[in-house]
Amino acid sequence: MTFSVVARDPVTGDLGACAQSKFLAVGAICIDARAGAGAIASQALSKTTYRTQGMEMLAAGKPASNVLASLLEADPLPERRQVAMVAADGKTAAHTGQGCMQWAGHVFGPQFTCQGNGLVSSATVEAMARAMEDTATLFPERLVNALIAGQAAGGDARGQQSAALLVVRPGGGYGGEWDRMIDLRVDDHQRPIDELRRILALHRLYFGKPSEEDLIEIDEPLAREIAGRLSRLERIEIAHDDPGALWDRLERWAGRENLEERMVKRGYIDVTVLRMLREGSKP
Repeated sequence: MTFSVVARDPVTGDLGACAQSKFLAVGAICIDARAGAGAIASQALSKTTYRTQGMEMLAAGKPASNVLASLLEADPLPERRQVAMVAADGKTAAHTGQGCMQWAGHVFGPQFTCQGNGLVSSATVEAMARAMEDTATLFPERLVNALIAGQAAGGDARGQQSAALLVVRPGGGYGGEWDRMIDLRVDDHQRPIDELRRILALHRLYFGKPSEEDLIEIDEPLAREIAGRLSRLERIEIAHDDPGALWDRLERWAGRENLEERMVKRGYIDVTVLRMLREGSKP
């Protein structure tokens, strides 16, 4: 009894999945994604090997439709399963078994599929699909917005408990060493989708990479301000006229505040880092 979306962003090529359920820790069971392979949601009577075996087949370049057919053919209970996937090329496939709790079904869209079972009505997945068509919204937020729209249209007939968001990109994860760009879970909450939206905003704050337009050169007046604010926070005198030493101090402070991913260009400060420094150093 879950509703979910799996999708590929046609702009960035990112792959993602998002789900909500009246079930503990839906993200641990129902969704998976891998850069260069695809994204999968397995729900109703969820079968975790649909995720593992399906991902291996997608990673090997098999079409989504063929992968789905192979999984269903080997399954003794296909009528109890609901599964959806999108491949790295944007092609989708989905299955809703006749034995899934009603209402159950799925809706295809451009490089995405929305599905659910045990829902109030078909309005949930239809609302999700409309939200996914808002391509002006950034991809992770669009996935969460699909859950918001689905919940507003009725959602899981039993209510809410957990929600999860997973977005992958080659080298997109922390430190650039893996593909999990965003991996957020709300495992037990009265309003899990709202909480997921809140922590996505925090993820953007702490791990978002600034663009060139977000970077301000640290000239003499700004260096003086930064040194003064760091001096207040650290309770020691920090000189503003040694750029190297000042940068090292700023970088250490940013690391303590979990903002190290925003320290991308020596001699320049991200506008978000500067704002948080100003807010944190108020008398």
